[in-house]
Amino acid sequence: MNAMAQTRRKKLRATQALPVYRAEEFFVLSGVNSGDALGFASELVLDDIYELAKGAKPSKLVVASDHDELRISQLSKVGTVNGSIIVDCTITLMSPQGQTIEGLILVEVEGDEAIDLFLMPLAHLEPKTEYTLVGVDTSDARRRFAEAACVAFTRGTHITMASGAQVGIEDLKVGDRVLTRDDGPQEIRWIGQNTRRAVGDFAPVLIRKGTLNNENDLIVSPDHRLFIYQRDDEIGAGRSEVLVKVRHLINGSTVKRLEGGFVDYFQLLFDRHQIIYAEGIAAESLLVDPRTRAALPQEVDEALAKTLPGHEDRLHLEYEVSESLLSADAAEKLRRASTR
Repeated sequence: MNAMAQTRRKKLRATQALPVYRAEEFFVLSGVNSGDALGFASELVLDDIYELAKGAKPSKLVVASDHDELRISQLSKVGTVNGSIIVDCTITLMSPQGQTIEGLILVEVEGDEAIDLFLMPLAHLEPKTEYTLVGVDTSDARRRFAEAACVAFTRGTHITMASGAQVGIEDLKVGDRVLTRDDGPQEIRWIGQNTRRAVGDFAPVLIRKGTLNNENDLIVSPDHRLFIYQRDDEIGAGRSEVLVKVRHLINGSTVKRLEGGFVDYFQLLFDRHQIIYAEGIAAESLLVDPRTRAALPQEVDEALAKTLPGHEDRLHLEYEVSESLLSADAAEKLRRASTR
């Protein structure tokens, strides 16, 4: 592979920003490991009580897929650039109010040596709050990490079918034919569904009706990318076709987080990564890569093994816009740019 091709492949790697705490920022307040920082699964003791360190705030750990590995991106605020990340375990914590919160322990490794450890909470952790460790699971952690990485639509979202019909995502079936932007009608190969707490960085994002010329309100996972054609390059992307993560469009009014309770997420998988239409907006389907692959049932994963490179190397990934180009009024700029 020549240098240009290598550079092009690097550009196509999807990244994900993960809110994490360093291990020393989540320590044992009382119990067997009293005074110790959060450790590996083999070191954890049930019923130990943890607390966030004073002033601790989540840091941004940005990871990208590199063949079968997860590596730290140069955009990351913690860790070593190109360091490898492995998922050690899922922990379950209980608050004094009886609420359970799951978190993932992520380890940065160099060869066989662990050089850093992070906690990725799957719900918001409060300061000055005691959390009791009630569960440690090493068997299901990669799947939980994969689910958090999967882009998803919420219950009630209308998807445009090959016939032009608008069908609620919860009513779709494997084999149904959906209209795609690049490849016309395509059959759904797998539909994933999971329920998560709608809190913090994992809360879904609402795009109000009309904000991006959408026919109805659209609610999606925060890292979901929308495909927008600009008749004029309003945001300075250097191209007319752009992919934008919805979390980068949040303005608190027409695009905002919906926090509270739980949210039902649905993932749609095709033979290739596709751009489909949800409430009239062009949005991506599930991208299978080393981050998300563990979310698939074994039989689906095996069936797609030969087409996995097709998922990773879809040309649209080249169109993703960096957050630095998106100001507070980015949604309005994109709406105008797409309608002129």
